[in-house]
Amino acid sequence: MKKNITTRESDFANWFNDVCYEAKLFTYGNVKGTINYLPNSWKIWEKITKILDSEFKKYGIENVYCPLFIKMSDFTKEEEHINGFAPEAYIIDSFGEERMSDPLIVRPTSEVLFCQLFNQIVKNYKDLPIKYNQWCSVVRAEKNTKPFLRGTEIIWHEAHHLFSTKEEALKDVEEMRKIYDDFLKNYCCLAFISGKKTEGEKFAGAISTYTREIWSQDCQFIQTGTNHYLGTNFCKIYNISFQNKENVYEFPHYNSHGITQRIIGDIIVVHGDDDGLVIPYKLASTQIIIGTMFSNKNQNVLQEAKKIQDEFIKNDISCIIDDGNESFGFKINNSEVLGTPFFIAIGPKDIEKKQCILIRRDNNIKHTIQLDNLVDEINKQAIEYDKLMYEKSYNNLKNSIVYCENMDECIKAINENKIIIAPFGASAEEEEIFKQKTNAKPRCIVSEENFDLVNHLINEMIPKNKKCVITGKDAFAYVYFGRQY
Repeated sequence: MKKNITTRESDFANWFNDVCYEAKLFTYGNVKGTINYLPNSWKIWEKITKILDSEFKKYGIENVYCPLFIKMSDFTKEEEHINGFAPEAYIIDSFGEERMSDPLIVRPTSEVLFCQLFNQIVKNYKDLPIKYNQWCSVVRAEKNTKPFLRGTEIIWHEAHHLFSTKEEALKDVEEMRKIYDDFLKNYCCLAFISGKKTEGEKFAGAISTYTREIWSQDCQFIQTGTNHYLGTNFCKIYNISFQNKENVYEFPHYNSHGITQRIIGDIIVVHGDDDGLVIPYKLASTQIIIGTMFSNKNQNVLQEAKKIQDEFIKNDISCIIDDGNESFGFKINNSEVLGTPFFIAIGPKDIEKKQCILIRRDNNIKHTIQLDNLVDEINKQAIEYDKLMYEKSYNNLKNSIVYCENMDECIKAINENKIIIAPFGASAEEEEIFKQKTNAKPRCIVSEENFDLVNHLINEMIPKNKKCVITGKDAFAYVYFGRQY
């Protein structure tokens, strides 16, 4: 019995909705752009938060929590910041029948809130560095919403770090980038482009923004994980200063970082197939489903399944038993929809032979495994499983990139659902020309860490004697362009 899932080729948007519905990931909230996270999705998010929180603590980050509301008078102090977020901000201007003289902003991001906190606790150089993080939600009035990918309420972590010097702050950006990159590659099995955002695409109020961009099967980018160097501007505006060792007052350097629940959406649209979810082994809340087949004369099958489950649990492998009366085919299909990495089929004849059948979710290949070697085989298969998932994502990304040298080539490439790499030398205002002509945007400047993706297309990091595809002026960088969610 197959589930009712639209094929990706026929209608990707409906495929996404069908997969989320059949896998019981969410239901819609009553407010546009909000969802109820059901256990099957929230367990994935719990694993994500557990892994990242552990890495943050290793790096010396401490968890805190800041309020939900920002006074309008405080929010509007940083002009670029307010201009960037004002169109998305929810404003509370009354309670009961009473109008408020200073309305409240429901936080769309928390830089202002952390500045107020830093103002209270930073006095001298001994108070720095500060590396705080909060797990929370923010709200933004999004026009086009899609579960897990773009919503009104965003579940995320946001880290806010303060340093004495620019050098320390920039080093922190690089350290957080490494944490994000390792997590996306080694836990989510996601390939990505990464680098510095162009002036027109950076975070409102930032000196520089660094991003990771995931490439979906429907040929759109998803921004996932950003790092912002905010310089001293926020600290100047919100009067945050410290006394250095020479008793001179200085403004600290401020960074913010964030990863959202969008990672769940990334996993769905990058790894999923026409049978349902495909979840990376390390993030799967259930890594193995044991499907039993037995009759009244063969109850020892269930007993053997429980022995196998106990052995897995002892070895920190999550496992459940499907002992329902449905057929093996039904149980396998259910496991496929949920994206469970491994399905183990075991029946009376398998017990006699002291073996079981292992089916991998990523390729549906069946393996006959001896029961006394099961844990070792699972650990071996799990490494290959995640490795091949990453390679598939990487190859899809790399094979989608094309080089363009003029606007006509860019328009053609975007219409063919490609990623463009092209010479770039435009201002923030001039970037609008590209957006208007292609319905696509600059994603980030090409960086050394993923030069392997494009070194067959260009042979140097900095373009020489190349003209910008947007303006025709001298180019100073190569930039990725593409459509986005």
